[in-house]
Amino acid sequence: MAHCTTAEAEKILDKEFKVHNHGFVRLVDYMGSDSRIVQSARVSYGAGTKTVREDAALIDYLLRHDHTSPFEQVVLTFHIKMPIFVARQWIRHRTARVNEISGRYSVMSDEFYVPENADVAKQSSDNKQGRSEEILEPEFIQSVVSSLQNGQKAAYADYSALVEKGTARELARVNLPLSLYTEMYWQIDLHNLFHFLRLRLDVHAQKEIRDYAAVLLEISRAVAPAAVSSFENHMHTGVRFSGEEMEELRRRLDGKNGELSGKKLERFNEKIASGKQL
Repeated sequence: MAHCTTAEAEKILDKEFKVHNHGFVRLVDYMGSDSRIVQSARVSYGAGTKTVREDAALIDYLLRHDHTSPFEQVVLTFHIKMPIFVARQWIRHRTARVNEISGRYSVMSDEFYVPENADVAKQSSDNKQGRSEEILEPEFIQSVVSSLQNGQKAAYADYSALVEKGTARELARVNLPLSLYTEMYWQIDLHNLFHFLRLRLDVHAQKEIRDYAAVLLEISRAVAPAAVSSFENHMHTGVRFSGEEMEELRRRLDGKNGELSGKKLERFNEKIASGKQL
């Protein structure tokens, strides 16, 4: 099979999709599509399947049954601009190839992430790494935003002064805050991208990285729409049940009383009600 392209992906190549105040995601290049997944899965059959519906059904089967290698045939390369604190979460996914801008070679830009007023929140009282949903007074929100902006301005002023006096850039940068924007080229295959998206689209992920993941999802849809549709159905909006929970489902379907209790019952009922993995 010749080089696989899709019309929708070709339309968005090199287009910047804005994220937050200074960030973006850009599809630089891609290799493969739904057709490549199908062809690699049916390599011994030569021509592969005949219709889009058959292709989609095969892709769905592959994803449902964890036949992951055909998805690795599709590779996407992104240019991403994000705050450093988002990049540090991003880089924990070690199954991609990364090249990031270097503050040793380059003078860093005066660009920092500042949250929108609606995203300012207090610490959650029951989640050590989450935000409270408490409604805040405008004065509190403005004080947080002003404090962040003042700290960013002061840090960059010090950085600029050090650079201007000839301080090594690798030293001048060390006090710059995590809200500073960085840039990277990030190349990943579709199987590992789906794993990234499953985790970073989840409600438990930090809001800022979820915003980037949502853009990645839509860009990926342009490259491999059938594969993304199956991902959404089985990995993103689907949930997994434990052996105990499966037994509980069977008992309920048979009209019998359930046996789960306490936290296990609460978690089981919440999975069914919310459709979220708990």
